[in-house]
Amino acid sequence: MQSIIKKAMIPLCFIAFSFLAHSQSKSIFNDINFYESMTVVKEKIGDDVLSHSVIDIDKPSFPLAKNTESHLVCTNLKTKNGTLAQVVFTFADDQLHYIEAHGNAINTLIESRKDTTDVFMGYKVYFEEGIFAKMDEDVVWILTKEAIHPNLFVWKNPYLTAGKAVETNYSETGKIPKFIEMGGTLENLRPKLGANSQLVHEQELDGSDPNAQLQLNCFGIEYAGFPRKIEARFGDGKLNTAWILTGKGEEDRIRKKLESAYGKPIFVNDAWEIFNDWTIGLRKDKPEVLLLTKELGQFYKKEFFKQ
Repeated sequence: MQSIIKKAMIPLCFIAFSFLAHSQSKSIFNDINFYESMTVVKEKIGDDVLSHSVIDIDKPSFPLAKNTESHLVCTNLKTKNGTLAQVVFTFADDQLHYIEAHGNAINTLIESRKDTTDVFMGYKVYFEEGIFAKMDEDVVWILTKEAIHPNLFVWKNPYLTAGKAVETNYSETGKIPKFIEMGGTLENLRPKLGANSQLVHEQELDGSDPNAQLQLNCFGIEYAGFPRKIEARFGDGKLNTAWILTGKGEEDRIRKKLESAYGKPIFVNDAWEIFNDWTIGLRKDKPEVLLLTKELGQFYKKEFFKQ
């Protein structure tokens, strides 16, 4: 049983993301590097841009931001391979984590590349550098490994398209959405999850976990102030485990939302805070929220948490 627990406690994220642990040391373009500050990035852009504006968000919702969230929106940014019509650089606690480019993005950032690419859910992907491209939409995302974990290549930054701060109206509650019915059947939940997602990717599991055979990767489900990926795992046609992928910077915000919805945690250690009779877990060693059926929650209580 211990091997089952270990498997269940490690969500099946896209395996190739592990390559990113050794990537992103190279400059992106215009000598810009990830984790640099807003001031440094603006200096490196210099006069290579027609116009730019800075949007500071009073109450951060970007998953990697703990205290501050800022967006540098640029128009007609010149690079050595071409001019990008629109680009947004997103900073969490004054560190660059996310870049989204529209307009001449494919020609500028993708066409000149000679390295091997992969295709995933309609994206052209360069794992070593955290680049995701929607060829038909002429949009390119470049992300840190921390931004890839919550799958931010599916998010379209609303401040870029609006050119100013906007009301995002994301669902703020920490209460688990009613359509995520733990123990519900695949037949009933597939359309409900699909209706509340931007897109759904079905993944047949490799058989190493006898508790689950199929995972629905649901992108863009709103929870706790941001659209997220939820990994819904089905065993024998029933939903028994789900992972909500989050960012480390928002851990305190999510904790407060969970406490507002379910009260104080009933168990706390260095890696976990458990709520709602062992059916909801805030994971701290890796930023995620775990959902379990009551039966599986009681099993983990005894076998994994030794309570």
